[in-house]
Amino acid sequence: MKVFIKYLFVADCSRLLHIAYCLLLLPTFLFSQDRTIDSLKLALKNAKHDTTRCTILNAMIEAEGDDAVWPIYNDELKKLSEKNNQSKEISQSLHKFYLKYLASSLNNIGFLAVQKSDLKKALEYYDKSLKIQEDIGDKLGISTSLNNIGLVYNKQGDIFKSLEFYNKSLKIYEEIGDKQGTAISLNNIALIYYSRGDIPKALECHAKSLKIREAIGDKKGIAGSLNNIGFIYQKQNELVKALEYYNKSLKIQEGVGDKNGMAYLLNNIGGIYYLIGDTIKTLEYYRKSLKIKEMIGDKNGIANTLNNIGLIYFNRGNLVIALEYYRESLKIKEIIGDKKGITYSLNNIGSVFFMQKNYDKALEYTLKALALSKSLGFPENIEDAAFYLNKIYKIKKDYKNALQNYELYVLMRDSIANEATKKASIKSQLKYEYEKKAATDSIKNQEEIRVQDAKLIAQEAKLKQEKTQFWFLVTGFGFLVLGFIFVVNRFRVTQKQKKIIEEQKIIVDDAFEKLHEKNKEVMDSIRYAQKIQTALITSEKYIERKLNELNG
Repeated sequence: MKVFIKYLFVADCSRLLHIAYCLLLLPTFLFSQDRTIDSLKLALKNAKHDTTRCTILNAMIEAEGDDAVWPIYNDELKKLSEKNNQSKEISQSLHKFYLKYLASSLNNIGFLAVQKSDLKKALEYYDKSLKIQEDIGDKLGISTSLNNIGLVYNKQGDIFKSLEFYNKSLKIYEEIGDKQGTAISLNNIALIYYSRGDIPKALECHAKSLKIREAIGDKKGIAGSLNNIGFIYQKQNELVKALEYYNKSLKIQEGVGDKNGMAYLLNNIGGIYYLIGDTIKTLEYYRKSLKIKEMIGDKNGIANTLNNIGLIYFNRGNLVIALEYYRESLKIKEIIGDKKGITYSLNNIGSVFFMQKNYDKALEYTLKALALSKSLGFPENIEDAAFYLNKIYKIKKDYKNALQNYELYVLMRDSIANEATKKASIKSQLKYEYEKKAATDSIKNQEEIRVQDAKLIAQEAKLKQEKTQFWFLVTGFGFLVLGFIFVVNRFRVTQKQKKIIEEQKIIVDDAFEKLHEKNKEVMDSIRYAQKIQTALITSEKYIERKLNELNG
């Protein structure tokens, strides 16, 4: 007989209150995270303006870890913001300021309703918060409310509506650059893909979400992603690996004090021990989980754990006790409106009646489970119901319906776990882990590659330098040859010019010599003529003397 274990992914409800706090546009009066509740209370007491009081109350909601106390602060915040929004004397900017706080307080009420599994009330308040945020154009607030509404629809089993809101939320988170919101939306979208049997797509979204959460240091988010990846390993029957991821996640949840997360992790670890066959360990973890869930008032979590404890007794053959647990689980699921959970409980109750050979009752519950599963579009739930219906109809000798349900069972089984899907999911689930491991392990290889690259670059540089030097040498030699040719040519020209000058000098010297001789001859002639002239002309003294004698 086939046995089904039902688990629940750790959802991101624990982050929603923090996101609501982040919605607010705080004024200049801010508080550091290490400020104590007492100091905030004192600041609230001394506050003289409602804007300051709203800011302090919001900080107190965020700082207070006691789930029984912070709702009181939230009620005060709601009343204060409503009172001021009703005033006609405040400015438009102050009106917007108080509307932001009112939307935040309504979101927080929705969060509380989810924690108490009152999904109708949660949807009502999330819708109110969304309407205000749309009116004032608060994109961060809008994306947060869309995500929260998607979460409620998911819990109600309306995965198509849920996916629609998650995708709207993701688009805005990415648009405004909110990494934490983006990671939450990706995680929640992954849960939807898993529910629809699209394992590769689910793992792809989980891997993206985990990368972002590690980058921003979101410990609670990291714990949630580790849990979800562990769940996928579990579905692939990699139980040791799944347990490793669950324990990593649990350690982080304990460190941050997330009781809700701890409860789900304890439940999931109990499920691993169940698959291993250690029912004592299984019950130990289930009861630890149940205790925490009862303490925090998590009705949905209580119902899931009751279902799982019933499964232990079922496999031990104690059908009466198993039926009690299954019925208690179904009762809670119906109260909170968890349709997916209802299908699990209906199937399990049907399996008990089948084992008790009460086939009419078994048929009644299993047919209800199948009809609801088909309306929700969950392949795994349809597979569960078809599996038992095939057996019941065969016993009732209704072979036509038996065959139809067997074919349906095979179709759903193959859509979830056919070899191609399994290979794709294994490849996808290991992709992130492989990339992370490769990034670490390849450091040495990268260093070697960098060294080799450096060597190649050096060699290329050397070759380039040698090539450059070669061309410089060639160019230099060319210039040298050209210079030599120029010098030789100039030498030849100079020698030729020198020879010409020497020849001209000889001619000039010869001409000068001849001219000198001519001049000498001329001068000799002149001197000779002067002598003759001198000899022929009477002396001036003689003439003067004779003139004096005549005059005397």
